[in-house]
Amino acid sequence: MSFSTQLLWACALGLYILVVLIATRLPYAWMVARGMEPIRAVYYTRKIVHMLAGGVGSLMVPLVFTDPWFPLVSGLLLTLAVFVAHVSGWRLYWFQITENRNDVKFALMWSLSVSLLWWLLDNPWLAILPSLYMAFGDGVTGVVRNALIRRRSKSPVGNIAMLAVSAPMGWYIGALATPAIPVWGLISAVVATVVERYEFGPIDDNVLITVAASTVLLIGTAVGPLI
Repeated sequence: MSFSTQLLWACALGLYILVVLIATRLPYAWMVARGMEPIRAVYYTRKIVHMLAGGVGSLMVPLVFTDPWFPLVSGLLLTLAVFVAHVSGWRLYWFQITENRNDVKFALMWSLSVSLLWWLLDNPWLAILPSLYMAFGDGVTGVVRNALIRRRSKSPVGNIAMLAVSAPMGWYIGALATPAIPVWGLISAVVATVVERYEFGPIDDNVLITVAASTVLLIGTAVGPLI
């Protein structure tokens, strides 16, 4: 695919993500208007952003890009944008909170994990797998916990939901590798689900999920198929 075509796709996806970030103000306002605590509405909205922006954006990468520089640069620009929103007084309050800047880490880890894995493994589908765990797996986890626990928590019930979403993705995308490594894909899903429960100061679950899953995939491609 030509440079100009990829550039157009990068601009189109950037516009799509911008629309998602702005449009999620609507479900936030709807939830608050019906009596939900604003902080709970924020957590729901954050997970919508995870899935619609991070998840859909990840799935588009292997379909519209042939060069890992595009997700790297696009992701870093998004990281800068959400960081500036925090520090400039233009905080997007319907999904950004002052207590943490996990949305900045999400964008940063997305750009680094996708591009670095693509360069190292030469497989864009394997490259997006950790970001899919972070977007859809952790996204579903947050929705389930917020609905059942009614606050931000690390309840195991969320991890059960995450594994149910992540395991099929790990197996299927692992099978797309050459040679196919579906078992390693499944192992990466399990590891990502386990580490999601932990945070160590500034090292949040977005960092742990992408680093741990990426490490498993690198090991798996080096060792080769287990079955």
